[in-house]
Amino acid sequence: MNIEAERTATEYLVDQGVPTANANKSLLSFLAINALELSAPASPVLLECNAPTVPPGWLQLSGHPKSIAPLANGIVRKRISGPNDTELLAYRQLMVDPHAIKVVPKFLGVHQVAGEHFIDLHNMLHGFTEPNVMDIKMGFRTFTESEVSNTALREDLYQKMIAVDPSAPSAEEHARQAITKLRYMQFRENMSSTQEKGFRIEALRMRGCSPVTDLKTIKTDHQIRTTIGHFVNGRRSIAKDILKRLRQMRTLIEKSEFFQRHQVLGSSVFIVYDDHQVGVWLIDFAKALPLPPGTKVTHRRRWQMGNCEEGLLHGFDELIRTMEAVQQQAQHSSVRHQSRATDV
Repeated sequence: MNIEAERTATEYLVDQGVPTANANKSLLSFLAINALELSAPASPVLLECNAPTVPPGWLQLSGHPKSIAPLANGIVRKRISGPNDTELLAYRQLMVDPHAIKVVPKFLGVHQVAGEHFIDLHNMLHGFTEPNVMDIKMGFRTFTESEVSNTALREDLYQKMIAVDPSAPSAEEHARQAITKLRYMQFRENMSSTQEKGFRIEALRMRGCSPVTDLKTIKTDHQIRTTIGHFVNGRRSIAKDILKRLRQMRTLIEKSEFFQRHQVLGSSVFIVYDDHQVGVWLIDFAKALPLPPGTKVTHRRRWQMGNCEEGLLHGFDELIRTMEAVQQQAQHSSVRHQSRATDV
């Protein structure tokens, strides 16, 4: 990484009011990779690009291991497929969009090392001390239309479906013992809150606890509120700050030309907080695809093949409603606690 990139990153962090001290060196400081997912495994080159050695027992909430490595001065380096990588193209456009740039982690450049390509991004855990971390996957669907356009019947996907839920296939599907990829992907999405709420909780980690990654089947309102309530740990101020930021992000996305011109699949809301500050970003743009000419999306309408809707803003609407309920619950709990203390 060159000196100019280091200087730019430091200036950005100071502008954001984030302390510029060295990032916490505990294993938790590496959890930002949970929100920066790649479809291809990382090359050994990735961990040789001026990056520290990943310590034994290194943890990751979700995503592909070794796809990203932390550098100095609050930067992470992420492997991409090449100079025309979808995520690289997306970040270049996001950085010149006055609204979108306030929603996503700072993009700090692209590098080529030993024939491999990498992007540098702001490390979202930089400046936090032993933070709590949550990854929330956004949208009605996380798959592209091209992935499920093939209508061929597949026995392997039928076998995968019945291995999870033998009662899921219809009588007709049982009879032919095969389903399409679209049917299978919708079945998988429907196991979580994705299709109904437009978001699902992927994983979280609380300070001092092991990561919890088996949250994809969290689906009901009660389950979702309980999980997020546990994450904020009953702290009304934390819920309030997260809620304020989510509302701000929704408004910025609604105004953004980038989001008006793209379908954004598989992105996540990444939330991190400690005793002093809260951070929330939208991350993962490997499936941020330009819309076909003449196509417009609301990011709220239900998806039908060809309309390119993915439900990103519907997910924000539902997540904001959930956080409002969590904040109210935390407030009521605080009032009850104060009342009991007064009685005593």
